[in-house]
Amino acid sequence: MLGALVLAAFPQVVLGLQTFVIRDYGFFAYPLACFQRESFWRGELPLWNPYSNCGVPFLAQWNTMPLYPPALIYLLLPLEWSLGMFCLLHLVLAGMGSYFLARRWTGDTCAAGLAGVIFAFNGLSLNLLMWPSHIATLSWMPWVVLATERARQEGGRAIAVAALVGALQMLAGGPETILLTWVLVLGLAIADWMRSPSPPVPRRSSVLRLATVVLLVAGLAAAQLLPFLDLAMHSQRGQDYADTRWSMPSWGWGSFLVPRLFGSVWGKGVFFQYDQAWTSSYYLGVGALLLACLAAWWPRERRYVVLSLAAGLALLLSFGEHTFVYRWARVVVPQISMMTYPVKFVLVLAFAVPLLAGFAFAQLRPAQEGAKPIPEQRVLALGGVLLLLMAAILVWAWRFPFPTDDFPATLRNGAGRAACLVAAVILLVWVARTANPAHRQMLSLALVALFWLDVWTHVPPQNPTVPPWVYQPGLARAKLAMNPQPELGGTRAMVSPAAEMGFRGIITSDPRENFLAKRLGYFANCNLLDAVPKVNGFFSLYPHECGELSATLYGSTNRYLETLADFMCVSQITAPGPTVEWQRRQTFMPLITAGQAPIFLDDTNALRALLRPGFNPRTAVILPPEAKGRITATNSAVTRVTPGQFTATRVNIEVDAPAPSLLVIAQTYYHPWRAYVDDRPTPLLRANYAFQAVETPAGHHRVRLAYEDHAFYLGIAISACAAVTCLGFSVLRLKSKVLSRHDPRDFRP
Repeated sequence: MLGALVLAAFPQVVLGLQTFVIRDYGFFAYPLACFQRESFWRGELPLWNPYSNCGVPFLAQWNTMPLYPPALIYLLLPLEWSLGMFCLLHLVLAGMGSYFLARRWTGDTCAAGLAGVIFAFNGLSLNLLMWPSHIATLSWMPWVVLATERARQEGGRAIAVAALVGALQMLAGGPETILLTWVLVLGLAIADWMRSPSPPVPRRSSVLRLATVVLLVAGLAAAQLLPFLDLAMHSQRGQDYADTRWSMPSWGWGSFLVPRLFGSVWGKGVFFQYDQAWTSSYYLGVGALLLACLAAWWPRERRYVVLSLAAGLALLLSFGEHTFVYRWARVVVPQISMMTYPVKFVLVLAFAVPLLAGFAFAQLRPAQEGAKPIPEQRVLALGGVLLLLMAAILVWAWRFPFPTDDFPATLRNGAGRAACLVAAVILLVWVARTANPAHRQMLSLALVALFWLDVWTHVPPQNPTVPPWVYQPGLARAKLAMNPQPELGGTRAMVSPAAEMGFRGIITSDPRENFLAKRLGYFANCNLLDAVPKVNGFFSLYPHECGELSATLYGSTNRYLETLADFMCVSQITAPGPTVEWQRRQTFMPLITAGQAPIFLDDTNALRALLRPGFNPRTAVILPPEAKGRITATNSAVTRVTPGQFTATRVNIEVDAPAPSLLVIAQTYYHPWRAYVDDRPTPLLRANYAFQAVETPAGHHRVRLAYEDHAFYLGIAISACAAVTCLGFSVLRLKSKVLSRHDPRDFRP
């Protein structure tokens, strides 16, 4: 059924006739998948991306999914089709996970099917299709809850299964979803431990099993987690970093009932709320909301009380600074500031509401003898309350509109949701009154169709598609025909700050034209599709100095520094004007230079000096004060540099110098890079605030730079040990089962 609904929703993507393009799918996710795929077919692990931001970590970003096993789907199959299918398959996986979890909890197949469809098809899950990592992480959420519950209760091989499922979610790379998943796992476990007079499994055993699962998940994912944590500690984000943009607006709760409340349709045909653009919708379906409210009003099991409380708290936190709850949470847990966009807390609602809805549906006519059903009067009463609330919201939208509101569209939208609500109430009352299992099953299928139709029509299409050829590798390179052409190890392209801001404002009505216009300007990560090195990029984390320099450079549309562009080897820059054109620069420096005289400045003064027009990177290089005692080169010297091999993780150079000199490489400084002079380890210096330098002795020398991520190597070792441990759990469990099937006397000599 889920497969049929996906096919009905996205036939053009399933058949390969079209592919997704909206927002981050085209400008972030697809280019990253393209880079990962190219590295895969070259036999390389994508540890470092040399094409963006003068070089930036790739594997350590986490949301790039370089170690996520299902990524083989788009690494092995044609990318323009397989990446979209990767997202849709995870949509099916999400629905299946919610189905199995709800069936375990309710024992009702129809209720479980309803929960699965609601979880797979809601405004938030459809929005997450533009982020492969986010939809993949969300899809594992119910599986993790299910597997950890079984591990706590059964132990043995179930622990290994839970560890594997948890590791898959961990490797998918959505940190916020992963964190919220494990908070829910802990909350549900505590609810089990608080059962009276005693829990089904001794508390001590349950706690130890859950702790074992957590340790094994961390161990299995250590190869990804350790590089990420290392980058996070050395990144532009800290505990004082907070981005509360795109919180749920103070009136955003109304969108759960009237999804087109207070917003507008963008040029690409996608509807967005005012002051909130992380998701195009978080609408869960008015029928699903009705059932979830019934479950909260009928607390019969601790786990549903936990889900109701978690959903309520998450709703309050999603408002961000609009309520005291989020401000208080940031004081108690400062690390919460690293989670951008508080509206992400609605992920908890997207998980909880389907399960609550499934529980309520099961309780309309419970299968267990002696169980008290939810009275149909409650369905009618709650349906009436929601209808009155929807009417009040529409009056509010009519009396107090925003200047760009389209109230007739809002009114039609509210009327359509009201019709869906009335139909849902009728079907649910019918379910409560029927005793025939076949009739109940048919009614549940009718509800599934109604809920799917409600979500599919609640706003304009959230996922516009385009012909696959817009992603053709080298398309922009061939059309632009730059001279000189930026190449790895050679020169770079630079989008000027003014052009960068202009691209953000380009929103055409045709998604294809919108994407192609920005691709020709190498906006965001589109340069990866053409293997063109670029000064900036679009990532979550950057090495601290790299991020600060980029923020300073692109923080003003008027800032453009010729000398800094020269140092960063910029041979092509976007020309001023309304159209996307590139102009050639003649004064760029080579990527690798030598012989500059050192200047020692702290970071604050180094950044200021680097941005001053008078700074000359041809004759001087800025180093941190702590390097002064280790540097013997004091003056500029005429030094001959012969560049050799330049790859993503290795740079070979030959140097001839009459005296000790500094070799300066216009590549982002990050501590896993190591320097070797004649194969002897040499300190790699941070030069010109965010770049690299190596001191070489007098004479002829071979210099080698290598990216050696020791956090990754340690993570590989830990992951291997965890995998062996999981295998041990499985083998021991299998052995115990074999022994239990035989009489012990059969094994006597």
